[in-house]
Amino acid sequence: MTSQHIPDRERRVSLKSISTALRKLHKALIDLETRRFGPVGSPFEHLQLVSAHPQFAWIRLLSEILVEMDERLDEPEEIDGAVILAYKTVIERLLALGPENDTEFARNYVTALQESPEVAMAHGALRHLLFSQPGISGDGGRPA
Repeated sequence: MTSQHIPDRERRVSLKSISTALRKLHKALIDLETRRFGPVGSPFEHLQLVSAHPQFAWIRLLSEILVEMDERLDEPEEIDGAVILAYKTVIERLLALGPENDTEFARNYVTALQESPEVAMAHGALRHLLFSQPGISGDGGRPA
């Protein structure tokens, strides 16, 4: 079944499920980085820290993707399967493990995966969801 035959409601649910799984990973990364940083004070001070401190800068790539996804979900226009595929591709490339992904994000992310069971579990859940998303390209979401 191709994305043209899937109702918009189902595509929205699919994008929302990816957003939810990515948000759980994002939270696990923020929690880990906050533990590394130490006591932060009030929730407002924590928000300021996450938003502006260099130690959290590498996580902001995920924050930006989440904001874009939320904005897209808030728009009334139909969500095309290509939109979901584009988000999947961006997320998969960002989270790719291996020597070909030698970015600051990737280096910090691999360390976080090794250090935190919560990050590793959220990573696994997101990867499983991305792999199993139905109907994005008519092949069950699996790579060709």
